[in-house]
Amino acid sequence: MAGSTVPSKAHPSKVQDSPEGDDVARRLLGSAAQLAYDPATEVDWETPLDKEFHGASPEWSTLYGTPYWRELTEAQRKELTRQEAASVASTGIWFEMILQQMVLRDIYMKDPAGAEFQWALTEIAEECRHSIMFARGAQKLGAPHYRPRRGVMELGRAFKTLAFGEAAYAAILVAEEVLDVMQRDWMRDERVVPFVRTINNIHVVEESRHMKFAREETLKRLEGAGWARRQINAFVVAVASYFIVTSMVNPEVYRRAGLDRKRALAAAKGNEHHKSMMRSSCSGLMDFLASARLLTKPALAFYKRANLI
Repeated sequence: MAGSTVPSKAHPSKVQDSPEGDDVARRLLGSAAQLAYDPATEVDWETPLDKEFHGASPEWSTLYGTPYWRELTEAQRKELTRQEAASVASTGIWFEMILQQMVLRDIYMKDPAGAEFQWALTEIAEECRHSIMFARGAQKLGAPHYRPRRGVMELGRAFKTLAFGEAAYAAILVAEEVLDVMQRDWMRDERVVPFVRTINNIHVVEESRHMKFAREETLKRLEGAGWARRQINAFVVAVASYFIVTSMVNPEVYRRAGLDRKRALAAAKGNEHHKSMMRSSCSGLMDFLASARLLTKPALAFYKRANLI
């Protein structure tokens, strides 16, 4: 049923064991077989957008708590959160495309009968559905095609081509975890427009599998890694994380919401509430990176600049 948060059931298929198979991958395949969504039918795409709702929890707005926010009408606040949610979705599409290419490259020579290979393709299939879902969601929110700056897009092109091993999987984890913490709030918030809550619910459920795999792969690839390798990869992941997080809300959302772009940017830049929300929500992620010895001094500088720590 459209708008339902009840998952579609799929018939589990047998996965042939192989030396490259992995217990985690087999469990994730089982989870995907039992708990999967089809956004084309689960999300209510037909009901017109109700502008009485927000697009995201107001507390997650980049302007929430600022003097400028207090000046806005309720209609302006709701339009701003709808544009911000659409921008986050557009950034999600951009990074999901990077993710898919890195995972495909990683499994290129692996045994297709193995659980790890089959899980990777399952994850890519889910990411394809997510990207289409985000695109349709942003369109329904009345947003244009937001995208990162041209320089960031080109850095992403290089990253997807060159990143491998723990650098690729740790960066995947950071992007997924940052989205996850926001969307867990949004999907429970009755102030958020229902179809967006359904989108968030689908993404949270399915991304929990992707994050589990990314954590396992990061730790596995780091086994036996020396000091120099950890230093290099910690820096690469931190730089990638900085550009992902700082690209989530495009500056054009303010103009699109009818606000003074220059004033809104200044208010957002100094918004301590939003910085605090980001830091507190990413504490678990930072703990994981620290346990993996990927929080080096140079890396910490970028995480602090992105307000993740």
